[in-house]
Amino acid sequence: MKNMELPFIRDMFEAIAPRYDLLNRLLSLRQDVYWRRAMVSAMEIPDNGVVLDAACGTGDVALEILRRKGPDVAVFGVDFSPGMLVLAKDKMNHTDAGPPNIHLIAGNALQLPFGAETFDAITIAFGIRNISDKPSVLKMFYDSLKPGGMLLVLELGTPAKGSFLSSAYLIYFKKVLPLIGWFFSKNLKAYQYLPVSVVHFPEPKIFAEIMRSAGFSDVRWRKLTMGIATLYKGYKG
Repeated sequence: MKNMELPFIRDMFEAIAPRYDLLNRLLSLRQDVYWRRAMVSAMEIPDNGVVLDAACGTGDVALEILRRKGPDVAVFGVDFSPGMLVLAKDKMNHTDAGPPNIHLIAGNALQLPFGAETFDAITIAFGIRNISDKPSVLKMFYDSLKPGGMLLVLELGTPAKGSFLSSAYLIYFKKVLPLIGWFFSKNLKAYQYLPVSVVHFPEPKIFAEIMRSAGFSDVRWRKLTMGIATLYKGYKG
């Protein structure tokens, strides 16, 4: 599965890249914007900090970092989908302030092209559930952080089991969302994969323990929008 997963997921994101931003806004009712802002607001870095945004997609997190943390911050965005990076580059070339201090790199989060202790913070939004070997990638992130640096993980989840909200959300998530995604992107498999990957993602307590096992300390999480997303953070001691 590890050998098969990367090409499958990369090809899937390549196929949906042109409609990726539109569908994120539509399917989350623009909550994805709020979730990214919450993640960047929780970031603690110096004024001239260096940040890695893994699985950077079309660059929304990278741009939000510069908006909130200032133009002197350097952001490196890594993604394995060239189509996503093309869209990110185009988006950055059309910002009002001109091309920002963001460096885009095609790469795999499990094989980062950086030395140890490079970054003040690392972010990954809606990407870690697509990586089967989560302990290894978290250890890679840990090694890439400077002492005292922080990891922020934003990932989709589901409301508490047994509630009416959970039942209604799962019906939407498993039945309605794939059809909307297919209508706009013409890729049904991608939006059938989405709910499956979210449902099988570890519960917050379990994922927090995986972060601790990778070396992170003071690991905490916060549920957003009634548990539809969860923000995790931890520090390198």
